Amino acid sequence: MHQGTSISAAEAKKRLEDGNRRYISGQTAQHDLGEGRRLELSTNGQHPFAVIVGCSDSRVPPEVIFDQALGDIFVVRVAGNIMDEAALGSVEYGVEHLQTPLLVVLGHEQCGAVKATVDGGEAPGSIGAIVKKIQPSVDKAKASGASGNDLYQKAEDENILAVIAEIKQSPVVRELMHEGKLTVAAAKYHLRSGLVEFME
Repeated sequence: MHQGTSISAAEAKKRLEDGNRRYISGQTAQHDLGEGRRLELSTNGQHPFAVIVGCSDSRVPPEVIFDQALGDIFVVRVAGNIMDEAALGSVEYGVEHLQTPLLVVLGHEQCGAVKATVDGGEAPGSIGAIVKKIQPSVDKAKASGASGNDLYQKAEDENILAVIAEIKQSPVVRELMHEGKLTVAAAKYHLRSGLVEFME
């Protein structure tokens, strides 16, 4: 465990799973979003218990689907939940400086960035940079023989695993994992049910 948080990675994961269950059931907690909580966070700083790397998709806001409040989770969001140098720097800040015991890479069903990569075609502007990052996962999914909707699902899963592999190349992340201070987990959000499924 780190100084920054008093819970273990297993407890942090349970908090996320419990919050997701509340979200699915519609029985979300009453979070303190008032002036007192804002003052506490501005005075004492933030001590989130998990870092979540997620997609920018407006249907997948981590704070909502995990039913967490101000200061609870440190979120890094970019289309396709991909990594670049800036995103990885944000992850490293969360796990090293804020000392979170758990890092979750959260992908989701019907990811537009993955679908666009599978479907091919023109990627205008800087969107091409996102497609380029996802392409190896799509190639791997296609090589597995998947087709139709299964291909999209497989490509999404491969992309989550590829992002985790990339994050684990970080010396900061690697050292914290080696010291037993950080656990990295893969998860996927199901749009209709609202379930976050951890990929063991």
